[in-house]
Amino acid sequence: MSKPIVAIIGRQNVGKSTLLNRVAGERIAIVEDLPGTTRDRILVSVLWQGTEFTMVDTGGLEAKPQSTVAQGVREQVEVAIAEADVIIFMVDVRDGVIPLDLEIADMLRQASKPLLLVANKADNAKLENEAVEFYELGLGEPLPISAHHGRGTAELLDRIITWLPVPSLVEAEPEVLKVAIVGRPNVGKSMLLNALLDEERAIVDDTPGTTRDAIDTLFDFQGQSVLLIDTSGIRRRGRLGVGVERYSVIRALRAIDRADIALLVIDATEPFTAQDMHIAGYIQQAVKGVVLVVNKWDLVADKNITEWNRYIRSQLKFMPYAPVLYTSAKFGQGVDRIMPQVCQVYQERLKRLPTAVVNGVVQQVVAAHNLPRSGGKRLKILYATQAEVNPPTFVFFVNDAKLIHFSYKRYLENKLRQSFGFVGTPLRLVFKIRGES
Repeated sequence: MSKPIVAIIGRQNVGKSTLLNRVAGERIAIVEDLPGTTRDRILVSVLWQGTEFTMVDTGGLEAKPQSTVAQGVREQVEVAIAEADVIIFMVDVRDGVIPLDLEIADMLRQASKPLLLVANKADNAKLENEAVEFYELGLGEPLPISAHHGRGTAELLDRIITWLPVPSLVEAEPEVLKVAIVGRPNVGKSMLLNALLDEERAIVDDTPGTTRDAIDTLFDFQGQSVLLIDTSGIRRRGRLGVGVERYSVIRALRAIDRADIALLVIDATEPFTAQDMHIAGYIQQAVKGVVLVVNKWDLVADKNITEWNRYIRSQLKFMPYAPVLYTSAKFGQGVDRIMPQVCQVYQERLKRLPTAVVNGVVQQVVAAHNLPRSGGKRLKILYATQAEVNPPTFVFFVNDAKLIHFSYKRYLENKLRQSFGFVGTPLRLVFKIRGES
């Protein structure tokens, strides 16, 4: 399923990051009482009243952006608006309506998206009453909240889920292998796409994708129809300063949802930023196949593969199954290994095992390890079966699903991999009490 996206839009220092942190229940976004702190776009998965969506924090808009950073923030916000299913326009009740709020309101009206006007920093009843001033923006009823104290945030979430579209099923095209090229800006995604297509020279069609400004390219690889989903529409205009990256993740989310396999492109000259980890985490959360492409390998002086592999595994501990390729898209080095690896991962995702074979391995695994217990009750795994492919899904029928600890689930997954492979793809493990549907 493709999760709806909710973007928080507003000028600087109105409390967008504070709201994201409040909803997430932890300090995910950077929060300081200084304008312009959030230049990145940061996201979090939200589950509210049984409805799941992705909330995205954006940088603060300026009236007339002069700096490269400010221009980049505006560009990112425009993308967030275009990609969002619902927009939260946040204003500051303490400041009242200012000219920039009116300018942003005009911009959001043109977007023609479902919009919630939120008046933040309404920390008490008096300030809540002052929110009526924002009717002047012509965007409907302002909802007063205090993101810092949590006042009104539950009502906000209630309103959000009433505006969300019904999550759409990603179109099933089993005969076409869908591959998303994802990664932060400036890692070489476009050059990699061009290198892959120049290598094959069997382009069938270029059609607009569902992601804004992205191009889907259908081509043939050794008899396999492949749809390449490019997400390189956003350009980084320059360095934004030490420790500060521009988040361009929305396109990656959309593309990953549509894909079978993601090529996660990493820049070998500056590997593993927070954004890389964000995207990798989403690939795993979406249960998609993955091939890690370490690009710009030509610029690396120390090419000790063993050390690089060790470093990568230390950074991506939650994705030990991901194959790693070292490439230079600029010079075509290693590019010829990408599609064969992708096809191998795809075959692993389509692998189906007989129930008798799965049960045989599971019974051996259970016998070799102490089963979890709680008080006097011990876990019993009655039998297991593979229920689905793409992604490989295993259902374990047990006496009590509550006895499954994360560590034991990981143990079972590791043993399944040792026996059956599943290179490059996460596994979905489902635990049911016998008799459950």
